[in-house]
Amino acid sequence: MEYRYLGKSGLRVSALSLGTATFGGGTEFFKAWGSAGLNEARSMVDLALDHGINLLDTADVYSDGMSEELLGEVVKGHRRQQVIISTKSTFRLGNGPNDIGFSRHHLLHSVDASLGRLKTDYIDVYHLHGFDAMTPLEEVLSTLDQLVRAGKIRYIAASNFSGWQLMKALSISDRYGWPRFVAHQAYYSLLGREFEWDLMPLALDQGIGTIVWSPLGWGRLTGKVGRNQPIPAQSRLHATAEAGPPVEDDHLYRVTDVLEAVSAE
Repeated sequence: MEYRYLGKSGLRVSALSLGTATFGGGTEFFKAWGSAGLNEARSMVDLALDHGINLLDTADVYSDGMSEELLGEVVKGHRRQQVIISTKSTFRLGNGPNDIGFSRHHLLHSVDASLGRLKTDYIDVYHLHGFDAMTPLEEVLSTLDQLVRAGKIRYIAASNFSGWQLMKALSISDRYGWPRFVAHQAYYSLLGREFEWDLMPLALDQGIGTIVWSPLGWGRLTGKVGRNQPIPAQSRLHATAEAGPPVEDDHLYRVTDVLEAVSAE
C-alpha cells in the first residue's frame, strides 16, 4: 500500500480508504446503500487492514450514528492505534433547532456524541460535512481550536466546500493562529470533474489533501452500467440516484463508451 501525507500535516494515510456509510442501514436512505451488521463490518475492516488501508471514514449522520457505533465496536482496544478514523458533522441529527450546523453548541455536542459512539477518546480527522452559511467562521474555527487543544480532535478538515468557502476558512485560521484544514473531502470522478476548475489548484497551492468521495460516479462507473446495459435491478441507484451528483444519460454514455473501449484494449 502507498502512504501519503495528508496535506501539509505529518499524518500519513493510505492512498485508498474505506468508507463505512454502508454500515448499519438504520434509515431507508442508508439501507439502500447497504446494511452491514457487526460481523460484516468486522470482515470489511479486517480485509482493509490486511491490505494496508489505515484510513476509515464515517459520519454522524450515516444511519443516524449506527455507522460510527459499528466502526467503534470493530476497532476498539489495541486495534484503535492501527487506524486513522475520519468522521464528520454538520447535517441534521435530531429534531431540535440546534441539531444542525456549525454552531459552537452543535459542534461541542456532536464531537462528544461521536466519541461515545466510536468508543474512543480522540478523533484523528474531524470534518465539517458541508458549509453552514449562518454561523460565522470565527465561531466555528475557534471552537475547533478548542477541541484540538482539549485533545478530542487531532486534525480538522472540510467536506463539500466551494473554493471561496475553503479559502476564507484558511485565511481566518492563518489570521488567528488556529489549526488549518489539512484535507478537503470532495466529489471527483470521470463523470464530475468540476473539482479540477477551482478546488484542485487551491489544494495544490494551499497544501490541502483531498479525500475523494464517490470516485465511481455514485455507482455509475462500476462497469455494470453502459449504453447497452441498463441499471441492474439490484442497483442502489434506483433508490439513491436523485440524492447524488446529477448526470445526464448522454454524458454518462459518452464516458462509459470510452471506458469500455479502453478496457477492451
